[in-house]
Amino acid sequence: MKKIELLVPAKNLESGMVAINYGADAVYIGADKFGARAAAGNSVKDIEELVNYAHKYNAKVFVTLNTILFDKELEEAEKLIHNIYNAGVDALIIQDMGILKMNLPPIPLHASTQTNNYDLERIQFLDDLGFERIVLARELSIEEIRKVRNKTKAELEFFIHGSLCVSLSGQCYFSEAITGRSANRGMCAQMCRHPYNLIDADGKKIVLNGHLLSLKDLNLGKDLKEMIQAGVMSLKIEGRLKDLSYVKNVVSFYRQKLDEILNSDSEYTKASSGKTQIQFEPDPEKSFNRLSSDYFMNGRGEELVNQLTPKSMGKKLGRVRLVMQRYITIRTQEVLNNGDGLCFIKDGKLLGVRVDKVDGNHVYVNDISKLKSGMEIYRNHDHDFTKKLLADKSVRKASAKIEVAEIDGKLSFIMKDEDGLTSEYILNALPEAANNEERAISNIKTQLAKSGTTMFAIEEVIFKGNQAYFFRMSELNEIRRTLFEKHEQQRIQSFVRKDSTMKIQDIPFPKTEVDFTENISNEKARQFYAEHGVTKQEEALEISMEKPDQLLMTTRYCIKHELGYCERFQGAKNTPPEPLYLEDQNRKYLLNFDCKNCLMRIRMVGVEG
Repeated sequence: MKKIELLVPAKNLESGMVAINYGADAVYIGADKFGARAAAGNSVKDIEELVNYAHKYNAKVFVTLNTILFDKELEEAEKLIHNIYNAGVDALIIQDMGILKMNLPPIPLHASTQTNNYDLERIQFLDDLGFERIVLARELSIEEIRKVRNKTKAELEFFIHGSLCVSLSGQCYFSEAITGRSANRGMCAQMCRHPYNLIDADGKKIVLNGHLLSLKDLNLGKDLKEMIQAGVMSLKIEGRLKDLSYVKNVVSFYRQKLDEILNSDSEYTKASSGKTQIQFEPDPEKSFNRLSSDYFMNGRGEELVNQLTPKSMGKKLGRVRLVMQRYITIRTQEVLNNGDGLCFIKDGKLLGVRVDKVDGNHVYVNDISKLKSGMEIYRNHDHDFTKKLLADKSVRKASAKIEVAEIDGKLSFIMKDEDGLTSEYILNALPEAANNEERAISNIKTQLAKSGTTMFAIEEVIFKGNQAYFFRMSELNEIRRTLFEKHEQQRIQSFVRKDSTMKIQDIPFPKTEVDFTENISNEKARQFYAEHGVTKQEEALEISMEKPDQLLMTTRYCIKHELGYCERFQGAKNTPPEPLYLEDQNRKYLLNFDCKNCLMRIRMVGVEG
């Protein structure tokens, strides 16, 4: 059977453990340096602790080292990789090809989405090179994923939920060029979330102060089965900076969705062990979200951005029905609670109010003046739901059985789990015989079956002794505790990490000349490309000077299509005269439309005002 993995982000040790508790088959986490989320770094010690916790459930831990590196950092990065490997990590996620020229331990390598895994030719190069896994670009459709699967042998990973980068991954220089904060160095300033004016060639302002690059969040909950059938084996949630409530809610939602698929199709199975009994009804709309789309999964989508705000709007409730002097009523099927946060758009801005009290259908808010009848209204903070999530302490449990057997005058307590692993606790001296056999055996079964907050769920206790023996409750509890601890260590020690057998293949890069978009920022990367047939290289923008017409972004998302101006797919006529520009308070940015390849590029023009 093919193992299907639910891959979840971890901001830190606590977040990673929560992700595993709520159903992750694997987590990805940043080390203390060189990860694409500079604000989500972790010590090797914490990573090692997370690895041991994950391996108890046959879950895996991947570390992100997916920034580009400078020459002065190469030695430190190589040392860090060895420390990560020695901590038991299962794979390293990288962007910088210079890493392949290091003296590496046998740690499996995953090609990060930052390596711009959008073009089939590039994906095939990485596959032939020997990467164990390729993290596909978020822009690919289901049909394009199928084509990749038919042409490659590496594992394929794809994003299913969370924030979207509007640029092709690894191809965004907006932040670096404008603020000096490089997205490829983990310090993105999120220029795509800023408001812009859209201006045509005649200087007419078509859109004023719109968030024209701020994509809605990704939600592919309804597409999981088709993605799996297309060849994706790892389904990835985005959000290494999100809080624990987000992790619990979103992971639980996709765990349930995925289990439904796995339970109905014998061709696929779960990639790890154990099961969490979720004590709440997960709903991703109740956690941070900027509204959602399926992006390009089912072809070029409509309304991919929310022009009005880049902030979380939460779940749509309905419309305001009445605005009275002290309260409002809302047309909604949802139950509101004291402390909820409501938001709405007024005069082109996202505004919010707090619910002070709910009395029947009367909703008392802290500022009634902002609201009017007919408004669409959302709940971006569900107080009771969030409170329930914070309090929830669900534990993931591996099922097991315990057999009590008398062998050669000794009493053995044998534990066997769902993966076939066994542990044994032997009582060398037999206890005294019980006066009431039935009660004694019942007591043994009852006490040994208690699992509390441990990682085990004891499905059955089988007694095969020659006769019943008397145990004090404290004695049985100690036997159970010792057996559980022994078996937990057995699970950790029995986990077999798969070392890499990767041998870099001598194959040509798809191009002999590359520009700055290959993000070559160190000598080892230059050596790598030269050895693979690249005769002309440009340096990464991070170590060179930008040009007057500097390319800032390449994206499959298209403003013309978003606004209904696409001649190719929408048959639009009377379109605004080109070139089109974006404008903020300081600069203008030129929009280039490559309609043949269905790409949009943004370039810098003018100077700072």
